[in-house]
Amino acid sequence: MNKKDIDVFRNMLQNELDALLAKAGIAVVELIGTVYTNEADPLDRATEEEARNNRLRIRGRESRLISKIKKSLQAIDEGTYGICEDCEEPIAIARLKARPVTSYCIDCKTKQEALERVTGS
Repeated sequence: MNKKDIDVFRNMLQNELDALLAKAGIAVVELIGTVYTNEADPLDRATEEEARNNRLRIRGRESRLISKIKKSLQAIDEGTYGICEDCEEPIAIARLKARPVTSYCIDCKTKQEALERVTGS
């Protein structure tokens, strides 16, 4: 991968990280500011709790993505970005464009997923 490609991925990842961190800051303020009402109607309480759980689940996914982005940016700094962690071969640019935080080439990821399906882990 050439320097231009690396710069494109660095910018893409940094922009995504900045957007997620800004969104996370807003979400924290919203969650802190959430007033827990003591709704008399059990259905209203259940609906409110469901919405809160959904927001928390989304925030959890975003948190994991933030970690993966930071790991990818660190790999760029170390010169290992775009190299498969398993076979140590270059990851195809098309795969990185589709999933910039990936650390496995398509062959290794496919094998890993097949093994997970078999072992259930």
